[in-house]
Amino acid sequence: MKAKILVVEDHADIRRLIRWALEDTGHALFEAPNGTLGLEMARTVQPDLVYLDLMMPGGLDGIEVCAQIRRDPALAHTLVVMLTADAAQQTKAKSLAAGVNFFLPKPFSPAKLLELTEVLLKARPRPEPMKERD
Repeated sequence: MKAKILVVEDHADIRRLIRWALEDTGHALFEAPNGTLGLEMARTVQPDLVYLDLMMPGGLDGIEVCAQIRRDPALAHTLVVMLTADAAQQTKAKSLAAGVNFFLPKPFSPAKLLELTEVLLKARPRPEPMKERD
C-alpha cells in the first residue's frame, strides 16, 4: 500500500530534494511552505508520514505543528520526522514532548531520506482488515 507523505518545509530547494528522492516510490507527495499551511494540509490529506522542518517563519514552527497533529484524533496514526540542523538537547526534548517520532539532521542525503522513509512506513501499524458482519 502506498503512503501519503507531507513535506512541510519553508526552503523550496529542500522540498525539491525530498520530492526528487521520493518521486519514484509511488507514494503520494504533498508539500507546504510553512507551518500554518502544513497543518491545514495535514488535516485535509491525513498523511501517513510528515517531514516537518523545525524552524519556519510565520505563525507555527515545527514543534507547534507536531503538537497540534498529536492533539487531532484523525491524525493519530501520522508519523512525524523533524528535519533540523539544531542538534541541541533542549530542542530534541521539546520535539519529543510534542510527539516527534524521529529526527533527520540537516544536511541529509537523498539516499538516507529514502531509506528512512521505507523503514518507517514498513514499521507502521497496519489497520485491521474489516470483518464481514453477520
